[in-house]
Amino acid sequence: MSQKYFDLTSEEQRLLTSFEAGEWRSVADLEKSKRLYRQYAANTLAKAKNVNLRLAEKTVLKFKAKAASEGIPYQTLMSSVLHKYANQ
Repeated sequence: MSQKYFDLTSEEQRLLTSFEAGEWRSVADLEKSKRLYRQYAANTLAKAKNVNLRLAEKTVLKFKAKAASEGIPYQTLMSSVLHKYANQ
């Protein structure tokens, strides 16, 4: 284990332990992933219009869980889903 220079939160400690155990894997297609996340960033940074929606709490929780697993904010994920749907 790494020498400890500062206190880690429980989440940071969990991630460090997972990394040191060799559980992390590189993505299959790094360039494709980079393009995808650049597009997410571009969509997020584009001029936006605020919209208020009423959603079931269960739906919001599912978006939050999915966004956390992808490492992005849940509102970014929701925006991306709506953007993709609107542009089909």
